[in-house]
Amino acid sequence: MTAYIIRRLFLGFITIILITVIVFLVMRLLPGDPLMLYLSAGEMGQMTPVQIQELSHKFGLDKNLLIQYVDWMGNVLRGDLGSSIFYDENVGSLIKERIPITMHLGVAAFIVGNFFGIFFGVVCALRRGKWIDSIITFLANIGITMPAFLIGILLIFLLSLQLKWLPTTGYTSPFTDFWMSTKQVIMPVFCMSLFTIAAQCRQARSSMLEVIKQDYIRTAWAKGLGEMTIVLRHAVKNALIPVITVMGLQVSVIFGGSVLIETVFNIPGLGRLMASSVLQQDFMVVQAVVLMIGAVVVLANLAVDMSYGWLDPRIRFD
Repeated sequence: MTAYIIRRLFLGFITIILITVIVFLVMRLLPGDPLMLYLSAGEMGQMTPVQIQELSHKFGLDKNLLIQYVDWMGNVLRGDLGSSIFYDENVGSLIKERIPITMHLGVAAFIVGNFFGIFFGVVCALRRGKWIDSIITFLANIGITMPAFLIGILLIFLLSLQLKWLPTTGYTSPFTDFWMSTKQVIMPVFCMSLFTIAAQCRQARSSMLEVIKQDYIRTAWAKGLGEMTIVLRHAVKNALIPVITVMGLQVSVIFGGSVLIETVFNIPGLGRLMASSVLQQDFMVVQAVVLMIGAVVVLANLAVDMSYGWLDPRIRFD
């Protein structure tokens, strides 16, 4: 097990390095000068070439790409994520302010999406061919194809503008006003979890249909065990392995999807920070956020792989 974890961590480290190289090069291949976005046209015209050179030196833009990348990675290893060009603040401080908001939405969407997705999938498998199976499967097929941002716009129009049930946009900390915070996150969490619910429902249904055909399940029925006992003790645990795999993949979908959802609902989280930073060519912010998302996805995949041994004792990590 230890050797397997070390090997996976090494591969994860290589993956993160490749991600940083790609996002580093892509951001610098975008047309335009980030200093032009940082300064207004009037300010740029009033500055002397020496002052512009000093500003470029401040943000490290006067060096070649290789040196810029090496300097950035060296600072990251020391815990320094650099300074934002547009906000003129430490990137670590910007992320620290916004990451609790994104984690609040992401964790809630992850729990809601996987709980209801697995629940609906199990129900469909146990009631295969019935009306409830047909309805849920039909809705899952629609949900897996619907863009989250489009669902968000429709929900704002219906629940906020027409029915006046929920706030249109914004975010309030649950420690400040729990009831207002709950109302504000209902629509974003639903939009972020919709794809997960649909995908997990389809996967759980397929996996459960395979398991309930096994001999040991028929034996359990023949022994007179109750349906809940058979499902919870024998069927679900063995059907969870492919579901857990999809669960690990959904981490990237949820945290990546926060970019669109936070923009639609005007939520000051990490996703909105990244979206605005891409438009403003704020290199340091984009690189730091992508690095964090990459690390979260790598750790999530490692946790998923390690869970296989607990779910199925026949699996060994040699």
